[in-house]
Amino acid sequence: MTAPTFSLGRGFTLTRTFEAPPDMVFSAWTEPKSLGWFFNPGFTSDLPTKVDLRVGGAWRQEMIVNTETRYMTGGIFREIDPGKKLVFTWGAVDGWPKIDPEQLDQSPQVTILFREVAEGTQMVFRVELPDQLTEPETAEWMSTGMLAGWTMTIDRLKF
Repeated sequence: MTAPTFSLGRGFTLTRTFEAPPDMVFSAWTEPKSLGWFFNPGFTSDLPTKVDLRVGGAWRQEMIVNTETRYMTGGIFREIDPGKKLVFTWGAVDGWPKIDPEQLDQSPQVTILFREVAEGTQMVFRVELPDQLTEPETAEWMSTGMLAGWTMTIDRLKF
């Protein structure tokens, strides 16, 4: 795995290289049985991870931060190109970040690109905040710890 790279502003980008083919890295994001890496170490949920892998379908997974903090997270798929690209609105209707399925353009969007390289797969992970957010709203989002959270989460992905 290579060191993370990122840029700040209205979002951030993390880049990783995995010793696995693109289809395997893509599956780690899209198959319920493969999403165990997403959980914080030492915590597992009794709630099933659900993935409806179609545009408009949802991915739902309980995130457990500690014994007091649990919430649903996931996303609603916007674009799916198996082994190449995955785009979803990040969040859950009843979780964090909270999303409104009728106003997906007002929520953070995640784009993940999977590119075959000599070492296996280069994965470029990008979170983008909506353009209509004001500067204070953008600053508030960026102060939520989402960069650190996504960095820790993605660093758990191993092959």
